[in-house]
Order: sequence, then structure tokens, then C-alpha cells
Amino acid sequence: MNSQSTAGFLGTLVAAVVLAAAFIYGPSPSQIRNPQPAAARQPAPVAVPAPAPTPRGPVIREVPNN
Repeated sequence: MNSQSTAGFLGTLVAAVVLAAAFIYGPSPSQIRNPQPAAARQPAPVAVPAPAPTPRGPVIREVPNN
């Protein structure tokens, strides 16, 4: 076997794997003929800004004396 026939064999093998993957992971014929209707798009709700946080006093933590 020379390098051209080896390359041809490997190319055929890769093409067969790619074709098999396309059939396995591709859409089924029923999905192609009867696609799901697109959901009616509703306008996005207007975002209400969050109220400002309530100011708080200083945080005092007890530190143990060792």
C-alpha cells in the first residue's frame, strides 16, 4: 500500500464517521416536517429598580482578649 491509498482509506473512514455522527445527532425527519411553532414572544417586563439600602450604623464586633 502506498501513501495515496492509505490517505484515501483514512479519508473514507473519517468521512464515514462524520456522516454517521450527522445522522445520529441531526434532527429527525419528523422534526424537519413538523417544526415546533415558535412561542409567542411577550415583551420583557419593565424592571423596577431596587430601593436604596437603608443606612445602618457602625458594626461593632467583640474581639476576644487573649
